[in-house]
Amino acid sequence: MEPIDLDLEEGELELPAEPMHLNMGPSHPAMHGTVRMVLELSGETIVKNDVEIGYLHRGFEKMCERGTWAQVFPYADRLNYVSPMLNNVGYALAVEKACSIQVPDRCQWYRMVLGELARISDHLTCNGAMAMELGAFTPFLWFIKARDIIWDILEEETGARMTHSFARIGGMAAPPTDGFKEIVSRGVQKVIELVEEGEKMLLKNRIFIERLEGIGSISKDDAVSLGWTGPCLRATGAAYDIRKLYPYLKYDEVDFNVPVGTKGDTLDRFLCRLDEMRESRKIIDQSIARMSDDGPINVNDPRVILPQKSDVYTTIEATIQHFKLVMEGAKVPAGETYSYTEAGNGELGFYLVSDGSGTPYRCRIRPPCFQIVGGVERILKGHMLSDIIPVFGSMNMIGGECDH
Repeated sequence: MEPIDLDLEEGELELPAEPMHLNMGPSHPAMHGTVRMVLELSGETIVKNDVEIGYLHRGFEKMCERGTWAQVFPYADRLNYVSPMLNNVGYALAVEKACSIQVPDRCQWYRMVLGELARISDHLTCNGAMAMELGAFTPFLWFIKARDIIWDILEEETGARMTHSFARIGGMAAPPTDGFKEIVSRGVQKVIELVEEGEKMLLKNRIFIERLEGIGSISKDDAVSLGWTGPCLRATGAAYDIRKLYPYLKYDEVDFNVPVGTKGDTLDRFLCRLDEMRESRKIIDQSIARMSDDGPINVNDPRVILPQKSDVYTTIEATIQHFKLVMEGAKVPAGETYSYTEAGNGELGFYLVSDGSGTPYRCRIRPPCFQIVGGVERILKGHMLSDIIPVFGSMNMIGGECDH
């Protein structure tokens, strides 16, 4: 082997080098245990990034086709398990659309309040966890403390802190509890105060800002072409929010803004979620003011709503109705339905096919995470290995809905 000539001018010495291949995940904590990135690195620069999902094996869609329409709710809870109430309401609206059912006004306002609480919980978790993964542990505790306030409210209403299974076809499992409006008003006010305290620690920290600004940028056209929705799309400047453009429930009767970014980078995604929490508070305040203190919470339709337990124990008609709904399920008219709502990560769609029986013939989901994760390879190319942590954290990938 000939010796290397070290008398070359600066920049002329070239040693043979090959890209490094590295597996990141699925056991890496930043990969949420359900994603593997097969990286090709030049030094610490990402040359290629193959994102592999599919480590969770949920089988959600096929499981839904083995029970009644009402038995899907526990499965829907476990899609985006950070904001399960939005999944509950989204699925309920899809079945109600297939049945041509309109729930009472009180139920619509109630669903909006619980849904927006779940949206705040989702954004708190995403922003708090992303900050923690960059070393900012104290703001994470502030955000999780705020999330705990929301979970306390949801537990009071539904009996469960996370997987509620509280929505029903044609309404909700129970009416609002006594003092619901006062508890929510005080709780949301405290949540926003905690968010502002966390902001002070993060948005004036030069290290935190430099780790996010200009990192993981994507253009509006590219985000649209990938099928992005939710905060990740709105961070690029596209004001696409289903609650505004295709309103459902009572969203066309409340006043709120759609926060948008300009650069589509990780910082914009972080800031959009912060602003959306404040807009959710506006929606909650207006919904509480408009929601009546009495009146029905469910439709008066024995074909889909279970009778009162007292009636089941005392009348044969209610006993038969209860038995048929539990054992056979509500009979949804034959046909196809697609219904979509604005979930925590974007457009959550349910495509349902009914053969007229009490069991879904087909149940397909349009999870917002799936399309968003599809763009991770593109936005990480050319960045550093360490940039994967904030960028992937800002995607808010939830394994339950992504690996459907």
